[in-house]
Amino acid sequence: MEDDGELRGPRLPEGVLPDDEDWHRQTRKWWETWRRSAQAQVFLETDWDFLLDTALLHHVMWTKGRWEFASEVRLRAAKYGATPEDRMRLKLKIETPADKAPPAETPRSTSDRRKNLRIVSEDAG
Repeated sequence: MEDDGELRGPRLPEGVLPDDEDWHRQTRKWWETWRRSAQAQVFLETDWDFLLDTALLHHVMWTKGRWEFASEVRLRAAKYGATPEDRMRLKLKIETPADKAPPAETPRSTSDRRKNLRIVSEDAG
């Protein structure tokens, strides 16, 4: 799977938090990270539903300081390969642009090198 940075999945829905509350800044950032993740390329609607439930926990954790929710958020995010360790356990390989080796230069034959030398020699003369 290649990390292409494309935005996928739904936006965080409005109107689901009590008292017309806005999503916490950290939760919006967390959600956008998932939307841009390589894993999102294969998320189904049920995955996004599960992540939305997780986003609600994440929001409460940050807005109310309910840090006991952190372990549940972590367990849920692990199911989708949030950390390198999670991805290893899931046997999920994500290739980033930095992982790609530049194309190897094809070795030139001796006759190609001689032709280039002749061209350079003729230009110099």
